[in-house]
Amino acid sequence: MGVLREIGTPSVVPGPCGVALRDRLKHLTTEDEKVLRLVGDHLGMLASLDLKARCAAGLEHDAERWAERKRALTVESSSRWAGSITKTTHDQWALARRGQLAHIHSLEAGVRTIGHRLSLPVGEEGSRRAAGGYRSKREWFTKTRRLHVLEDRLQAARADWEAGVVRVVRGGKRLLSTRHHLQTAGLTEQQWRARWRAGRRFLKADGESGKRFGNETIRVTPDGEVSIKLPAPLAHLANAPHGRYVLACRVAFAHRGEQWRDRIQTHRAVAYRIHEDTSRGRWYLSASWTIPAVKTVPLAAARTRGVVGVDTNADHLAAWRLDPHGNPVGEPVCFEYDLSGTSAHRDAQIRHALIHLLHFARRHDLAVAIEDLDFSAEKTREKHGRRKKFRKLISGMPVARLRARLVSMAAELGIPIVAVDPAYTSRWGAQHWRKPLTSTHRKPTRHQTAAVAIGRRALGHPIRRRTAPPPAHRSDKQGHRTVQAGPTVPGREEPRPHIPGPRTRSVRAGRGANAGNQDTQHRSGRPAEHEPWRQDSLLLSL
Repeated sequence: MGVLREIGTPSVVPGPCGVALRDRLKHLTTEDEKVLRLVGDHLGMLASLDLKARCAAGLEHDAERWAERKRALTVESSSRWAGSITKTTHDQWALARRGQLAHIHSLEAGVRTIGHRLSLPVGEEGSRRAAGGYRSKREWFTKTRRLHVLEDRLQAARADWEAGVVRVVRGGKRLLSTRHHLQTAGLTEQQWRARWRAGRRFLKADGESGKRFGNETIRVTPDGEVSIKLPAPLAHLANAPHGRYVLACRVAFAHRGEQWRDRIQTHRAVAYRIHEDTSRGRWYLSASWTIPAVKTVPLAAARTRGVVGVDTNADHLAAWRLDPHGNPVGEPVCFEYDLSGTSAHRDAQIRHALIHLLHFARRHDLAVAIEDLDFSAEKTREKHGRRKKFRKLISGMPVARLRARLVSMAAELGIPIVAVDPAYTSRWGAQHWRKPLTSTHRKPTRHQTAAVAIGRRALGHPIRRRTAPPPAHRSDKQGHRTVQAGPTVPGREEPRPHIPGPRTRSVRAGRGANAGNQDTQHRSGRPAEHEPWRQDSLLLSL
């Protein structure tokens, strides 16, 4: 039997640290759209040049080079536009570095797995913890060639990492690759080029506290008027004083509009971004700002009234309510979603399922217990071999997006989120809870029993329902048998309440007052009963 890995302790997930809103720019004139495209294309060209310069600097970049880049951009735009461009460039470069490191770790995992499987005899069976040998000599030979390919890729990736070389595509690598598969994507060349230009535009301005309405570059007034500070080469397009262009539309943020209005009226920083959705022919304005970290409640307070354990799956959320002692209450609940179709449809499906889950938790005043899943090291084909369905299953689970949305939505409702270690929840939940929860009208699934296991782990209880039964000699040194109630719960070790009338064959009515007396235990030197035992006479004949 293998050694079980150490189980992490549950913790309350901290709340979000930022807010983002979006509203449509309706009733834009033809001149407004023309100006927005000209400004976005001009600033996008500057952003591309700045990103090229940052990537060329690599690890030798310092504050002096940053200032030099910003001065060069200021001449072609403004100091504030230049600051937004350089900050975005640094964020893109840092994100590429993190992705490069994750790619190196993935290659290292693949090399280790193939090397281990090649060292085993052909046909040797594996276990749950380690893969076995390859099925045939042909597969073994093919994997030797793949091992050399992965080693070459790993060597090149490590060389780029040490040299600080990153590769970033403004507009997105996926959209760039779509150019060679237009028929598969259902796009024409003109449609693709429109998306490509829209993705490479730059219309993003960081906020400044103390400035008018929190942003000098893209300014939005409390009544919804939007104006843009034009770059120096395009200042002749201004229709307002001080080189500004005022759009003909008005914005009104329906969600959190009061918070946004209170913020800009006190001149606190708000960042704005304008972008075009070419497939719908619409323009949008996004507003965002940072907020102090939401103070989470202590773990003990989150457990007070119980939790709702949630098991995340590829097509639904399996949930079960548990009381503070870890007992399942009521019936299991399923919140389904469909992750097929466009990204907007998938996002709406996840949001719809989470809304129902949070309303259920709020109705019963419960915290939400969820697994702290991370499939970054579980999706490689080298680990799971030919199990394509399983790899596709775990790749399709929206773990990161679901958790981010759950945390942000729960913070608005004041519902604590408890993250637990996902180790063995499905296996132990089915082992210890499927049979007890099965009845003539209910047959719990593996996912529903996993939700019970997740909830019990969040409450601090072991997943197993009971400890080992007491030994034959009934000694007290074995400890209390049940773990449903904690050691500090009142009445846990007290005698049973006295109930008038006969209770058992050996104790007649009125003899149950001393049920908790230690003299009633079978011990040497102590009476087992209150009176001598007497054998009744046998009835030999009728």
